[in-house]
Amino acid sequence: MTAPAAAPPSAETAALPRPVTPVGILAARLLHIVERLEAVGGIDQTITAELHEAAELAAGLDPYLSLCTTRESPALERLARRTRAEDWDRHSGNNAGATLEQEMLSGHVEGQLLKMLVHLTRAERVLDIGVFTGYSALAMAEALPAHGEVTACEIDAGVAALAIDCFRESANGHKIAVRIGPALATLEQLSAAGKRFDLVFVDADKAGYVGYLEILLDQHLLSPGGLICADNTLMQGQPWVSGRPTANGEAIKRFNRTVAADPRVEQVLIPLRDGLTLIRRLDGA
Repeated sequence: MTAPAAAPPSAETAALPRPVTPVGILAARLLHIVERLEAVGGIDQTITAELHEAAELAAGLDPYLSLCTTRESPALERLARRTRAEDWDRHSGNNAGATLEQEMLSGHVEGQLLKMLVHLTRAERVLDIGVFTGYSALAMAEALPAHGEVTACEIDAGVAALAIDCFRESANGHKIAVRIGPALATLEQLSAAGKRFDLVFVDADKAGYVGYLEILLDQHLLSPGGLICADNTLMQGQPWVSGRPTANGEAIKRFNRTVAADPRVEQVLIPLRDGLTLIRRLDGA
């Protein structure tokens, strides 16, 4: 991901992970405004106090969600720890020119939501478009029955190897089959083989989202009653804030418009982390 231009980090925020969600970016900018006002001096203290409260409200949301969400499994915890420890600079340029970074990890709360959705939909066949280090794939595999399977698509062979290594350390890793290559080509192959999926998680190149949606619906890769979960559909607020969006921001804005205009589906955009849209094909569509 590429965040919008943010204010320079203060000493207090420099050690924290780079904010990549709307609420995280909001919290960082509010805190920076407070610090600048305090440095200037002569500002009504009630104003800075209210800004402090607003920053605290925003900054505390994601940590509180994590605190109140079922703890991740030891295998997922190990995978997340390994992702944070990886030197991502050495992977630069491997993913069709895209930049890889630890912030691309789905993470604890979103992983638990995906597990919950697998349980609620009673999914047995899951498609994960965009594996990265495998957190989402493994989270969903943990919720599948013993005979369930995750088909995981990843374009970058190097990062896929890391994910596969992590899967080997999990009791549920055997449920995951990794397909390396451009996702659209893989989806065409899966369609030709007559594959159908009960739940699809999309977290890949944002410019490809519309194409993934079209092939999933047009070629009936999505089972009747199946669910598509599209990640990063808030894209750090770029679809609605003023200013010129990045290429990813423009791609997500286009995808959101496409989904909203498609009469075959109904959807809800959940403001979790950087946005997750749940898309269901309407009966008879």
